[in-house]
Amino acid sequence: MPDPLNAFVPGSQVYVTGAAAGPLAGLRFAAKDIFDVAGHVTGGGNPDWARTHEPAAAHAPVVQKLLDAGATLIGKTITDELTRGILGINAHDGTPVNPAAPNRVPGGSSSGSASAVAGGLVDFALGSDTGGSVRIPSSFCGIHGLRPTHGRIPLEGILEQSASFDTIGWFARDPAILARVGAVLFDSAVEETPAFRLLVAEDAFAVADDTVTAALAGPLDRLRALAEASETVRVCPTDLRDWRAAMGTVQSWEATRSFAAWVDATNPRFGFDVAQRFFASATITAADVEAAGPVRQAHCARMAEIMTPGTVIALPSAPGPAPCKGLSQTDMWDVRARISLLTCIAGGAGLPQVSLPLEVVDGAPVGLSLIGPAGADEKLLACAAALHVK
Repeated sequence: MPDPLNAFVPGSQVYVTGAAAGPLAGLRFAAKDIFDVAGHVTGGGNPDWARTHEPAAAHAPVVQKLLDAGATLIGKTITDELTRGILGINAHDGTPVNPAAPNRVPGGSSSGSASAVAGGLVDFALGSDTGGSVRIPSSFCGIHGLRPTHGRIPLEGILEQSASFDTIGWFARDPAILARVGAVLFDSAVEETPAFRLLVAEDAFAVADDTVTAALAGPLDRLRALAEASETVRVCPTDLRDWRAAMGTVQSWEATRSFAAWVDATNPRFGFDVAQRFFASATITAADVEAAGPVRQAHCARMAEIMTPGTVIALPSAPGPAPCKGLSQTDMWDVRARISLLTCIAGGAGLPQVSLPLEVVDGAPVGLSLIGPAGADEKLLACAAALHVK
């Protein structure tokens, strides 16, 4: 299959026909190269991981479920190495094209999946989201993306990074397709006319560029008009940097342990930024993780307090549009730090979040995100449909 966007894993030929009939019949999808597909190696974006692992014996259950619903898998997509990235840059496979802004990065780590969807190569694509890996590519590439409630979709058959935060998500250009996939994976129907109370996250908007805040004012007004009631709140009583630090400590600790034995045995090749993350996380101690525990518990308690049933929080998906390609390492770290101030809000509490492609800044997309209470994924999908402008 032609791949003008460098979205698919180089040299791979994955094609699995879906069932003849079903709710997803006629749709084509791709899967990030962390999902098992029978007979193919799950490469994880790293050549040494691919070299040291055997082909999968069976499809990941989430892939099988989509195939059984009639969707056809047409390929596996590029990911940041072992999902340890947020900008979509892979030192081995290259950077997938951002179809909405070709001079800018696509966002990661589900970069190829977002690129394939945004470029019209597939109808939808599977990704994963630990620290923002569905939400950020959705915002940067101008498409819809859902990070589900943590634990809502089983993680069997995927390459896991951090068990406390990993989720399986997906992308689509059309919120109707996003919802059709959700109905299959959640085994439930999506509401047609959502009723909700809106909270606008003041401290989250303070993280965003002024141009983003101004651009999202119109969509926020439309959202307020749909809501039964609305108000502005600070989601974090202290400082979002506290929540980011606690989540980052636990996530990095778990990621290091997920891959430590393999790294020791293989001495793998990593891009500089990924190697830097492994080196940095190796200094985290059990005491650091223990100290992060109360902060994370307070984070979850605060979100449970304000996220009463029927409540939706609005916030920017990212602080700004996708950065231009060719950033220095220092600039990349600064961008990551600002992004994680926003992505930790739902991620640290295990809550669902949908990113909606509603505006453009400097010629590039910016997303508005909605966070719901745990298990309220279907309500978020309904809100996405209600806000969609064709």
